[in-house]
Amino acid sequence: MVEIIVVGGGHAGCEAAYSCAKKGHKTLLITSNINNIADMPCNPHIGGSAKGIVVREIDALGGIMGKIADKTHLQIKMLNSAKGPAVQSLRAQGDKIAYPREMLNTLKSLENLEIKEGMVEDLIVEDHKVHGVILENGEKIKSTIVILTTGTYLKADILVGNTRTRQGPHGEKPSNHLSDKLREYGFEIKRLKTGTPQRIDRKTIDFSKTKEEPGDNKYLTFSFDLEPQYKIEDQIPCHLTYTTKETHRIIRENLNKSSMYGALDDIEGIGPRYCPSIEDKVVRFHDKERHQLFIEPESRYYDDMYLQGFSTSMPPEIQEQMVHSLPGFENAKILKYGYAIEYDAIYPTQLKASLETKIIENLFTAGQINGTSGYEEAACQGLMAGINASLKLEEKEPLVLKRNEAYIGVLIDDLITKGIRDPYRLLTSRAEFRLLLRSDNADLRLRRFGYEVGLIDQDQIERLNKKEEDIKTCLEWCREQKLKITKEIEKIFKENQYTIPNATLSFEQLLGRPEITVSFLEQFQEFPYEDEIKEQVEIYLKYRGYIEKSYKEAEKMLKLEKKQIPEDIDYDKVNNIASEARQKLKEVRPSTIAQAIRISGVNPSDISILSVYLKKEYGKDE
Repeated sequence: MVEIIVVGGGHAGCEAAYSCAKKGHKTLLITSNINNIADMPCNPHIGGSAKGIVVREIDALGGIMGKIADKTHLQIKMLNSAKGPAVQSLRAQGDKIAYPREMLNTLKSLENLEIKEGMVEDLIVEDHKVHGVILENGEKIKSTIVILTTGTYLKADILVGNTRTRQGPHGEKPSNHLSDKLREYGFEIKRLKTGTPQRIDRKTIDFSKTKEEPGDNKYLTFSFDLEPQYKIEDQIPCHLTYTTKETHRIIRENLNKSSMYGALDDIEGIGPRYCPSIEDKVVRFHDKERHQLFIEPESRYYDDMYLQGFSTSMPPEIQEQMVHSLPGFENAKILKYGYAIEYDAIYPTQLKASLETKIIENLFTAGQINGTSGYEEAACQGLMAGINASLKLEEKEPLVLKRNEAYIGVLIDDLITKGIRDPYRLLTSRAEFRLLLRSDNADLRLRRFGYEVGLIDQDQIERLNKKEEDIKTCLEWCREQKLKITKEIEKIFKENQYTIPNATLSFEQLLGRPEITVSFLEQFQEFPYEDEIKEQVEIYLKYRGYIEKSYKEAEKMLKLEKKQIPEDIDYDKVNNIASEARQKLKEVRPSTIAQAIRISGVNPSDISILSVYLKKEYGKDE
């Protein structure tokens, strides 16, 4: 018998199916088209600001997005490398053909995973508990757990100009009934939208009028386990161009022809705030003379170029004018026009921290169905849903990552606590402990969790143990290693315009200075450690005060996380709290005082009253 059914073969579905099968559970992945598994209907890049850290977290826990990206990308770079480590993040330009192919091969290699083509249009539900799914053709498939990862396919509509077409991103048939069934089961359904720009024929772009954006000239990987799978010199460049005054004139004069600005009067969906259409940019930022656009290859196997930053729902004839107004695109051939897509999602406050729904037991949801945008946000939810579905089968406690432990924890907590207005996108500014949640230390933060749930093996954990031991011994070495200031060393400090120490200092003390780096000190004494060890030590010594302060702040939060709120609490019996706070507490039903504090509309005075009530009624201390 099938133990777990995963519905949908996008990035969330792939991680969910992989983790469940890897943990030894009989898993069935149902997708409408096997050729669309791990599809990239928008830009095929993986990573980016905050998102690249999430991909490293997925890898640290035992997921596969990072490994597949490492094997198939066209170029890779570290964003914000000139800034502090808290905001540095990897971004790879993926290959739209190679990435899905590699993912499908990986899934097919799993002995506990079966892949079936079909369209799920209903669930088998008895006594508020899921028991399987019902396909469009009436076939019933039973299982203990179901994970919904339907992406943008719930009642999907493609919007271009004044046309609305009921179909998925590539013209596929969408799911027309599942969201209605979910509404009947008691779920609040929200309409969202997102968009995509044109695809341009590479041969018709004049790249001499654009700026080349190459990959980094040092080897980088998302995965902590793989060696680089590429040659630096073989990376394919991206390019940068800008909109013009003519572009903006064309858009302003034709706004009423855009689906979003009057061509269609029945638009319900709200678009992503942090990835707006070009129409939105021109209207909202009317004082800006130009907007940057990235020209990015989609694959080594064909010539389509993705015009990042130019999403639109204008009719084709206007898109022609818009594209031809861009530097380098005067004679560009559009291979595929931009469009917006509107779809159904569930409101995520209806989820537990494990991503199991509160309304139907053993039903989990992950990805864009939960109101997020982006492949990375989807993948990490799929991984966590798969892990927690498996743990529930095994009658174990769920894995819930805290806000100080992972960006994944920030994302899930934001969704279930605050809900969404528009498609949710991860940003470094969303994480109050971002100095702790760095790209470089994702394995140190999360790999043991992956080991405990069975996705990280003994060899991987032994490598982690060695890394931790090497960091410790390197720190001790830095305390012992002294730099005696001689005339020759004074000269080197002067040449670099660094303040000359007035006494002999240890390497530990020197690395605490903002300008001093390991590479600078290696002019005097080579560090007998690998680069990743030196990186960890340098970051710790340079930011030690800030890091320790963050840990203290996290400890305060963790104390509040320990203050549990009973599941059966009746908020109508808590006197004197504000009506808005009562409504929000009843909607979210937070599990701890810390989560209650993070709910918008719940004020400190409401928390104080709630704490007093809990102490009186349940004997729980404030």
